[in-house]
Amino acid sequence: METPRCTGQARRPIANASRDHGAHDLRSATASRFASPARARPPAGRRPAVRAAIRTPGASLRATAAVVCACIATGACRDRGATAPSPDPAPAANEATAAGSAGTTEPSPAPPAPPAIAATEPVRITGEAGAMGTHLAYAAYTTPRVDEAAVRRAFDAATDEIRRLEALMTTWRPDSDLSRVNAAAGRSAVQVDPETYAVVAEALHTSEISEGTFDITFEGLHGLWKFDEDIDPHPPTAARVKAKLPLVNWHHVHLDAAERSIRLDAPGVKISLGGIAKGYAVDRAAKLLESRGIESFFVQAGGDLYTRGKKPDGTDWQAGVRDPRGPEGSYFAMLAVSDHAFSTAGDYERSYVVNGKRYHHIIDPRTGFPATASRSVTIWAKSAFLADAIDDAVFILGPEKGMQLVESIDGVGAVIVDAKNNLWVSKRLAGKLRVISPPTDGI
Repeated sequence: METPRCTGQARRPIANASRDHGAHDLRSATASRFASPARARPPAGRRPAVRAAIRTPGASLRATAAVVCACIATGACRDRGATAPSPDPAPAANEATAAGSAGTTEPSPAPPAPPAIAATEPVRITGEAGAMGTHLAYAAYTTPRVDEAAVRRAFDAATDEIRRLEALMTTWRPDSDLSRVNAAAGRSAVQVDPETYAVVAEALHTSEISEGTFDITFEGLHGLWKFDEDIDPHPPTAARVKAKLPLVNWHHVHLDAAERSIRLDAPGVKISLGGIAKGYAVDRAAKLLESRGIESFFVQAGGDLYTRGKKPDGTDWQAGVRDPRGPEGSYFAMLAVSDHAFSTAGDYERSYVVNGKRYHHIIDPRTGFPATASRSVTIWAKSAFLADAIDDAVFILGPEKGMQLVESIDGVGAVIVDAKNNLWVSKRLAGKLRVISPPTDGI
């Protein structure tokens, strides 16, 4: 059985921009060289495991996603060819001698044998790539109508789709929608692509329902905290954070639906969709794979995972929930995720410890400092967009208020390891989550 690692109300929220969620470790019978996000064998999209753990490469590409312990174990189907049955031998030709005749009668031609039909078995195909500053992982099974070559072409097309969205929503390109909006802060509104507008609108809705704990203006603190490739284990002073904090408030962002424009009302205010765009991109990639006739697959981008269908043996894809203080790639619980998304926000990937205190990349926009109420939050939802939209908010709110938010959104479930290493499981996941061992304790 394969295992991957480790909602919706009338309007779905969008994930917090201030994080690179915990990664899902997808594991398969054969572990890949990755050990993080959800997926079955090591593969294409953003890790491997027994689950086949898929890891997001450290802080690579751009903003490495934290290991979302999602392990997808591989199924029993093997890549083996089927031997077509041999056609029945043609009847032997009989020589008939006509009585009183001088010659022989030619044998009647044998009827054509029916064409041999080759039996096919589903084959598990994996792929990987990089986009949005993280690792992408894919796994899918072939069908009689979709062979390996077609699956690989679909993976390539899915990656192209994710990179298209990245070009719109990144802050690393001066010509992107977000960069143009940020450059015009305090001066004018900027018309953007419909998809960028929709993602920003959902982000603001998530801010509204989460007491502002999800806030895309966290980008205003850029440069104070360094947790990426430029990691610097020297926290900024409280004075430096306080000076920048007025720039962080989702109310600075104004939308005009008629003009499809975004305006930031003060100089220095900046927005980033780093905590939500990957969820949207994973859903778009999944729709593309479905449109190509693929029926059983997963797509993972860093800490965001989506699975479709069941494995060929009829079992669900499984995700392992990462142990926030355990060895890299370890998980303490398993959860079925077929036709669901799985997104984890954790304080263990992009972090450092100074004087016995852990500092990490999930910043509380109300204080400007790393959130302290949780160690990890895993969200189970019908879409990656929704899961990505609320995992950071729940992480920052903490288990009590966070669970209230989760239970208020139709179809959403959550697993929380709080700051004291206590395990919280939402009502919708009761009976679905299989705890293997208690989470490891530690700083």
